[in-house]
Amino acid sequence: MNSSLSLHSILLHPQLQRLKRIADITLVLLSVPIVLPLLGVLLLLVYIDSPGKPLFEQERVGKCGKRFKVWKVRTMVEHADQLLKEYFKEHPEQLPDWEVTRKLKDDPRITHAGRILRHASLDELPQLWSVLKGDMSLVGPRPILPDEIGEYGQHFELYVQAVPGLTGLWQVCGRNNLDFQQRILLDEKYIQNWSIGLDISILLRTVWVVVAGNGAY
Repeated sequence: MNSSLSLHSILLHPQLQRLKRIADITLVLLSVPIVLPLLGVLLLLVYIDSPGKPLFEQERVGKCGKRFKVWKVRTMVEHADQLLKEYFKEHPEQLPDWEVTRKLKDDPRITHAGRILRHASLDELPQLWSVLKGDMSLVGPRPILPDEIGEYGQHFELYVQAVPGLTGLWQVCGRNNLDFQQRILLDEKYIQNWSIGLDISILLRTVWVVVAGNGAY
């Protein structure tokens, strides 16, 4: 089936999109009594563990190419970009893997607290605010950085038709063990095959992936 036909007949169906939005808001609001106290503890832990603000923001690309800010609990040291450049000067053999996956298993930028937070994906909790605002959904394609647009090539046109998600198909199909192109293809598969049932399946599988810590680094 033509991808654009699949997209317009399923993903952009107005009634289903309203149902998806209502489900997002309901689930986030139900989580507030648990999430807010937990987030307060995590921010205090990060503040004690390393210098710098406990929260940081990044610009991401959302539906229709809209740029928006996401918040995360900080898991890296200050001046992380400079540290990464210095790391590759000392370990040039790691650069090819980085260019393929955009991940390092022993990333020198990650703080002690950050490793714990990333293992359990707790650094993503502030993004629930983005879900409430409508910039993100609980489930969807990964919200990409502006400098990653070129990596998407012909897939970018399809990507911007969907609301990016806090979790998604690639997170439950290998997580950081996948290379960048594999993640793109899984995001495309999600958009083309979207359904409420698929969202429910991904949310349930996300819980298991986070508890097991598979592909987390």
